[in-house]
Amino acid sequence: VQLQACGGGLVQAGGSLRLSCAASGSISSIGVMGWYRQAPGKQRDLVADVTDSASTKYVDSVKGRFTISRDNSKNMVYLQMNSLKPEDTAVYYCNAEIRRIGIYTTMNYWGKGTLVTVSS
Repeated sequence: VQLQACGGGLVQAGGSLRLSCAASGSISSIGVMGWYRQAPGKQRDLVADVTDSASTKYVDSVKGRFTISRDNSKNMVYLQMNSLKPEDTAVYYCNAEIRRIGIYTTMNYWGKGTLVTVSS
């Protein structure tokens, strides 16, 4: 099982980016999917997550600007980021709780990060 994220890049303040993350492999089910970010010198923090029933949660600093969504048929999660600010600059990581086929426990998987840089 692996998670593959893409969509990062350089954008001016006020601009938009859309991150995508695809889970692949021997997947039986996926629970919560989410996006985390880590700015230089800081810890990795939750940005937003979404349950398999589409219930969402956001960190206060992105509420009203970011939207998380998922496509269960494609095992994908997205993060639409609008009105970007320089303080959103970070490496963004996708995360998912996945149960593999034939395995009866859920494990937490991380994708490789994608860099988002917002210039002022």
